[in-house]
Amino acid sequence: MPAAAATNASDERSPPVAGVSPPATQGLRVLLIDDGAHRVHLLSEELARQGCEVVGVIEQATLIHDCVLRLQPDVVIVDAESPTRDTLENLATLSARMPRPVVVFAEDADQTPMRRAIKAGVSAYVVAGLQTQRLAPVLQVAIARFEQDRALRDELNKAQEQLASRKHIERAKGIFMSEMGLDEDKAYQRLRKLAMDRGETLAQVAQRVIDAHELLRPG
Repeated sequence: MPAAAATNASDERSPPVAGVSPPATQGLRVLLIDDGAHRVHLLSEELARQGCEVVGVIEQATLIHDCVLRLQPDVVIVDAESPTRDTLENLATLSARMPRPVVVFAEDADQTPMRRAIKAGVSAYVVAGLQTQRLAPVLQVAIARFEQDRALRDELNKAQEQLASRKHIERAKGIFMSEMGLDEDKAYQRLRKLAMDRGETLAQVAQRVIDAHELLRPG
């Protein structure tokens, strides 16, 4: 799960300067979740001022997954006194199935809900009050952390796939060596030729060899 950015509302940010480039958050599609704080109207107004599109506002945690599926937001924002267990459970489901940057604004500085939120995949957890002028930098941090975490997950998945492929190739070579009396080099060359002839990868051919071997193995 991504490490969330926990910040405090006492931080200060200079007001925007007239004539500068549009905010980096402009054009973002945002889904708002009112988790008991009832201040989403302030968020909606600030998001609109920054050029974001609020695609939906919901109050029921059970709707999170379906709304993300239907509305396809870029970011999810939760406004809460303290995020409820139902909300965090549904955010964890969202993180597993359709990951998005998630920001939680909370009043409760207790470490327990913060830890649960981080475990649920929250990208930024902001404690001690909602200050709309801080919204843009918080969103930027959340998106950056989410993208970093996604890149790390992609690298891990790729490494795991490569490891699994190597294991399949080694096993297929072993099958050729034991059943056809080939040495390791010839077994590899046979696998390679099969892959070239069929227009498949070595891993795909290796899996076919393993599957055939398992099928023909005496019960």
